[in-house]
Amino acid sequence: MNLFKGIEYLKTGSNRQRCAYALLKELSVFDKLSDYDPVLAGTIPIDIDIPDSDLDIICMCTDHSEFADTVTRLFGDERDFTVGEKIFNGVQSTVVKFTTDDFAIEIFAQNIPTCKQNAYRHMIIEHRILMDRDDEFRQEIIRLKQEGYKTEPAFAKLLGIQGDAYSELLEL
Repeated sequence: MNLFKGIEYLKTGSNRQRCAYALLKELSVFDKLSDYDPVLAGTIPIDIDIPDSDLDIICMCTDHSEFADTVTRLFGDERDFTVGEKIFNGVQSTVVKFTTDDFAIEIFAQNIPTCKQNAYRHMIIEHRILMDRDDEFRQEIIRLKQEGYKTEPAFAKLLGIQGDAYSELLEL
């Protein structure tokens, strides 16, 4: 079983995790995206989020045009809705964004299984590191994020990792 599949674990987490769960259930995001193997990735699942952290949902799609049409139909009425295609690390990706009163939401889709996408892989590695460290390490990550660091560079800084934080973390 893959870690962080589904969202039920959020129900018993931090206040922010419980709020994320309630919103995702209210909007039926995971039910609506079930054909795309959605996974909540990023900082909220591993409890290192800061107040402006968004809900990052990764999906797997084989047809980006069809995916864009689907998410537009499902979420196009949400506030600040945008959908577009970009190339990330040489991979075609569809990026959907919208906001709610409590969270910004980003849905990111590639033709790669969700458990093999970098966002998921980074989260699993970061989770493992957090489990091996004390709460002081977690709090230091959060402090760096509050200072403006992105998550992977914050981990790299505390771990003394040189080079590109995003690729080097994948080697751990």
